[in-house]
Amino acid sequence: MAEKHVYKFGVDENGNNVTEVAGKTVDEAKWITGGKGANLAEMANIGLPVPPGFSITCQTCVAYSSAGNVWPDGVLDEIDEYRKDLEKRMGKKIGDPDDPLLVSVRSGAPFSMPGMMDTVLNLGLNDESVNGLIKQTNNERFAWDSYRRFVQMFSDVVMGVDGQLFEDAINEKKAEKGVKLDTELTADDLKDLTETFKGIFAKNVDSQAHPEVAPDGVAEFPQDPYLQLRLAEQAVFGSWNTERAVLYRKQNKIPDDLGTAVNVQVMVFGNKGNTSATGVAFTRNPADGTNERYGDFLVNAQGEDVVAGIRNTEPIADLPKTPGLEEAGKELYHVFEILEDHYADMMDLEFTIEQGKLWMLQTRVGKRTALSALKVAMQMVDEGRITREQAIMRVAPEQLDQLLHPQFDPKAKFDVVAKGMNASPGAAVGAVVFSSDAAVHYHNIEKPCILVRWETTPDDLKGMVAAEGILTSHGGKTSHAAVIARGMGAPCVCGAEALKIDAKAKECKISGTDVVLHEGDIISINGTTGDIIVGAVPLTRPELTGDLETILEWADDVRHDASRGRLFGVRTNADNPADAQLSVDFGAEGIGLDRTEHMFLGDRKQIIQSFILADNDGQKQQALGQLLQAQTGDFEGMFKAMDGKTVIVRLLDPPLHEFLDDPRDLAVEIARAEGRGETEVQLKAMRDRLARLDSFQEANPMLGLRGCRLGIVYPELNDMQVRAIAGAAAALKKQGFDPKPEIMVPLISTVEELKLVREQIEAGVQAVAEAEGVELNIPVGCMIELPRAAVTADEIGEYADFFSFGTNDLTQTTFGFSRDDVESAFIPQYLAKKILKTNPFETLDKGVAKLVKMGVEGGHKANPTIVCGVCGETGGDPDSIQMYYDLGLDYVSCSPYRVPIARLAAAQAKINSNGGPEKISK
Repeated sequence: MAEKHVYKFGVDENGNNVTEVAGKTVDEAKWITGGKGANLAEMANIGLPVPPGFSITCQTCVAYSSAGNVWPDGVLDEIDEYRKDLEKRMGKKIGDPDDPLLVSVRSGAPFSMPGMMDTVLNLGLNDESVNGLIKQTNNERFAWDSYRRFVQMFSDVVMGVDGQLFEDAINEKKAEKGVKLDTELTADDLKDLTETFKGIFAKNVDSQAHPEVAPDGVAEFPQDPYLQLRLAEQAVFGSWNTERAVLYRKQNKIPDDLGTAVNVQVMVFGNKGNTSATGVAFTRNPADGTNERYGDFLVNAQGEDVVAGIRNTEPIADLPKTPGLEEAGKELYHVFEILEDHYADMMDLEFTIEQGKLWMLQTRVGKRTALSALKVAMQMVDEGRITREQAIMRVAPEQLDQLLHPQFDPKAKFDVVAKGMNASPGAAVGAVVFSSDAAVHYHNIEKPCILVRWETTPDDLKGMVAAEGILTSHGGKTSHAAVIARGMGAPCVCGAEALKIDAKAKECKISGTDVVLHEGDIISINGTTGDIIVGAVPLTRPELTGDLETILEWADDVRHDASRGRLFGVRTNADNPADAQLSVDFGAEGIGLDRTEHMFLGDRKQIIQSFILADNDGQKQQALGQLLQAQTGDFEGMFKAMDGKTVIVRLLDPPLHEFLDDPRDLAVEIARAEGRGETEVQLKAMRDRLARLDSFQEANPMLGLRGCRLGIVYPELNDMQVRAIAGAAAALKKQGFDPKPEIMVPLISTVEELKLVREQIEAGVQAVAEAEGVELNIPVGCMIELPRAAVTADEIGEYADFFSFGTNDLTQTTFGFSRDDVESAFIPQYLAKKILKTNPFETLDKGVAKLVKMGVEGGHKANPTIVCGVCGETGGDPDSIQMYYDLGLDYVSCSPYRVPIARLAAAQAKINSNGGPEKISK
């Protein structure tokens, strides 16, 4: 059977419904005829008044675009047959000089993309048919208003003529006539404007680029209605690839290969006088979820007037009270109820009233804020329209960021001076500071600040904690600043390359502007969008509502319900008691990653340095003793905060040089000392220290002496950490607590590494248990973050109680990428050129996923009871969470502020993979 490219909807000339559906359900049909076409067909099938028309499929768009904007064989003939059928159904012909049929040509992709693609209205008017419209309507003003609108829209949308030229012409005409509103222009005025518009068309359309509208070598507005139709259809297809549409899809993770449908529909007119109107409405409030009809309408107007802001609109609540529109208004309110009953969701709709007759032009599931999504889902469960599982599926996990972080006040007006990467969500306002010490100072005097750095380092932690937000000119979304900021829940904008920072001078110039920021100047940053603003933007902090708690509890019930599939846990990545407590408050069921290296920063950096640079065992042991005491206290705090919950402690992972001073700084200090004439003894000590620091530098430290290799080369570090973990657990057990630590070995590549380190750990735990007189059962597992570990998981699993997949390093080593370099260097180009569909450091890559699957299966082969989880950045990404559930993982672990998002996403993943949501029995 030949592929079908066109589907019709609406009634025939006898009033019979002749709608052709492209799928068994709207959700199935939208992939073919787009959301608009599928819903127009659905409304026609349930008896709502829909102007007849036909839809050209999304697949036709893809074929047309892929062939270099060439129609597939036979499609134009098929479209022509449906055009003739529409004319037969209406008893009119497009462009007929006596009684013209006018149509709209509109886009309609599978996913709603409001305002991103193009529309042409009133198609079929020309210099002859406008007189036929006057004759049929006996309304000269309406006819010329429709024609001038068509010329303006066709010129803009189809030919790319600057729309402002037409607006300027309208304003000139209104000034000439001494009127303020378009509606005050007469029929003669609009007739004159139509001629002016055609002149603008002729002057601004390239006749060589568009020979089809320049038969004599000079561009003129096309009079052939069928040429108008073909050009409009092509323009709507072309709008799929406009810059704004591409950007919208990127932001909303909509695939580029879906295409848009084209909907050709009989025009109905809201600009036929005071008994006509047009509007856009929602069945409930999309901002806060209130169960009220919400929207706007305009009397004597066409659809674009409502959204263009040319005239002040009226609230939809006034429609049934408007003279001449009362009955249509009441009918619309009845349609609200019909749509909600049918779709069991909050619906967005467009309508036109033509001389008192209501017509439905579109409906779709309404876009809404997180607050509205939660409230509407709760309401519809209470109303018996949907189940709890359906309610869980109604809330997009990413939306919860709106409820968990401060945001710019939606009413605030501001100018964006620069943009960077939206690295950590939320908004912050504060004084610019260029050092961590300054940030701490501002914090101490209770003055909010924004830490502005080229890039942050571990030494900046105190400043990052003190600051309200972090702004860097370098680094990507998984740079140090981004990772730490997300972990802390701090807003962060990274990689703002327009910032030229001079930290010594305490100033920052912004390229392309004359703005120079000095320390103390107030700025605002939006980590959700990447916007940077000079001055203070008002903030709002949405409160955690009862609806949010309720839906997360429902999500937890699904995740923990064995009858609905494999249990799926949510843990957190936390390194201190405050973050641990925050995670518990957000619903974390344990800690999936406690990075002990973060406990060595700040004042303790000197202790670890003294261990690394020690000249003898005595100095080493003294440093280890200090670290043991500090770490034991750290773990006691963590285990107490997470009492009764699993805490996976990762042994020291980073290269040692990260804890050392920069040798280049010391080299500069030596040069200065030489210039001051310091003694040779003093200089020798400094040079010896420099040589020692240099000896720890590595050409590729991330693949050098780090992870388990560090503990094998320096076993006393492992001994110290194991004693601290076991000692803290033993102390708390004696106090009546229920600590549940687990020890994780990082960067395993061979089974022999894990076997060796596990023996050391078990011996250390046993020694503490015997010394303290308590029983300690501390599981030992490892991170799977190297390809070799994944492919030999069937060997490694024999010595592991659990696997935790570290997808940041696994992604780096699979791709051969250094994430801190590639995200700013070429990842954006790879995404733009479709080499990569998504950033693999944000969403799990399919190739990396195969290694995860291999690791899970190999681990279970060696140890059927092994627990598998993930603790990488992607553990909080909803798309990745779906993949992790399907790959067989038992839990995901993410930063504290991502925990609520992960709880919801994990429940949705489980529902998706087990037959979809349970529905109300009818």
